[in-house]
Amino acid sequence: MAHFEIQNLTFSYPAAKGKRSLDEVNLSIHQGEYLVLCGRSGSGKTTLLRQLKSVLAPHGKRSGTILFNGVPLEKVSQRDQSSKIGYVMQNPDDQIVTDKVWHELAFGLESLGCDQKTMRAKVAEMACYFGIQDWFHRDVANLSGGQKQLLNLASIMAMQPEVLILDEPTSQLDPIAASDFLNTVRKINLELGTTVIITEHRLEDIFPYADRAVVMDGGRVIADDTPKKIGKLLWEQNNPMFTAMPTPVRVFYGAGAEGECPLTVREGRNWLTRAFPTTPRVVSLPAEPLDEEIDEPALELKELWFRYEKDSPDVLRGVSAQVPAGELYAIVGGNGAGKSTTLKAVCDICRPYRGKVKLFGKPIQKYKTGELFNHCLAMLPQDPKSLFVKKTVREDLAEMSRDKGLIARIAATCEIEPLLDSHPYDLSGGEQQRAALAKVLLTQPRLLLLDEPTKGIDSFFKEKLAGILGKLKEQGITIVMVSHDVEFCARYADRVSMFFDGQLLTTDTPRRFFGNNSFYTTAANRMSRHVFSMAVSAEDVVELYWQNKEAGR
Repeated sequence: MAHFEIQNLTFSYPAAKGKRSLDEVNLSIHQGEYLVLCGRSGSGKTTLLRQLKSVLAPHGKRSGTILFNGVPLEKVSQRDQSSKIGYVMQNPDDQIVTDKVWHELAFGLESLGCDQKTMRAKVAEMACYFGIQDWFHRDVANLSGGQKQLLNLASIMAMQPEVLILDEPTSQLDPIAASDFLNTVRKINLELGTTVIITEHRLEDIFPYADRAVVMDGGRVIADDTPKKIGKLLWEQNNPMFTAMPTPVRVFYGAGAEGECPLTVREGRNWLTRAFPTTPRVVSLPAEPLDEEIDEPALELKELWFRYEKDSPDVLRGVSAQVPAGELYAIVGGNGAGKSTTLKAVCDICRPYRGKVKLFGKPIQKYKTGELFNHCLAMLPQDPKSLFVKKTVREDLAEMSRDKGLIARIAATCEIEPLLDSHPYDLSGGEQQRAALAKVLLTQPRLLLLDEPTKGIDSFFKEKLAGILGKLKEQGITIVMVSHDVEFCARYADRVSMFFDGQLLTTDTPRRFFGNNSFYTTAANRMSRHVFSMAVSAEDVVELYWQNKEAGR
């Protein structure tokens, strides 16, 4: 029996002027299935997921039928939907409602009227199952992003739902925390038989283990099959969605290989071993050394120390860095390490009690009020919604500039022209990110700070974003980016720094930085390092593959 039966589902938002966000969607989701929903940002994935729980369904015009266990969803009581359909949102802070970890674990059970004895037993069981007993009594506000998301998942699973829906759950997690989180989701599916429906731009850790993959585009389902067949189908159709496939899939077809396509890093490694039984002639691509001589840095941090409260531990513990003008400088590291706090220190939001910040050779304290954020410095925060204050995207942009020509150019650059008359909160996560970037760029900054700019953005717009950042660099704009997206940093950054224990520990060029790491590196590097060295992207591996095949002829 199908858990969900979606029949001819059509939906449009009130301000969409007839444009359908969902267009005649037909889909069956069976009990115990692990289903991955993928597609471009704005393709309708989140809108579809929200339709599967009445309380989260957006306002708009809807037609069609959704059956849950054979019953129309609107006839399923709110109590049954709460207990049987679990939903993990993209932003963990949107879902947390209490102050303590143990309160949060108990909240759902308490709302369902569970007796105290049973509630205590279930809360204890979930704390042990998810390994959060060590921070059971902590304040939720003091948790990292990864811990908050794990807490959300544990709180939902305490109610023992039949279906678990996850909307971009790892968008704010570092690669290691994301992998751990997704492994826990897989464990829930395998051991508890919970039906999992997940949408995720980071497919490396979920695509190989899914029973089925569904691809959406323009509100329609354009492909529905097993993951291996989906990869082949998208390649044969030359579909743009192929660029979102896991690295082993892209390398395999990019190399023109035939046979069974690898899905996991391990399968990709085995395939490369068979392709190169002996050491290849060309084993690496050139890795330029880091130029450490910086004459006039755009940004200089010297021995920054900062703590949020008087008696709390230091978050920044002697942060020092020099950022060359006109470069893209990426900072990577685990959740809660202090990366975002460093950006706030540059903006003078978090003032270090020791150390100095210089912008373009001038101490930040010497900038007058209003001067700092006028054609000088701008920051795109981690939560783009914090920038939206108007009813439409157009009005939000107009708030920043009266130059209609500039607004039109920036809107075209960020590809948000079709979104201008939409309410910012009706947009998908990726669309909100693009709209927020446009608003920030209207200040025409010389130094641009980006906090997780690729969060919620699909692989297509990542390439567009890289193009935008490239054009900004050509204009002499310096970019400092905090990111968990190691693939993006490996391809497009000029230099990469690792943040650990409140400090920037090491800085190097992307190829040398990721090529020398064992765990904090790209899937392409993990897959190919036994054959090639310093290959950190799928394109690198494909290039080396073809160089050796040509050399062998």
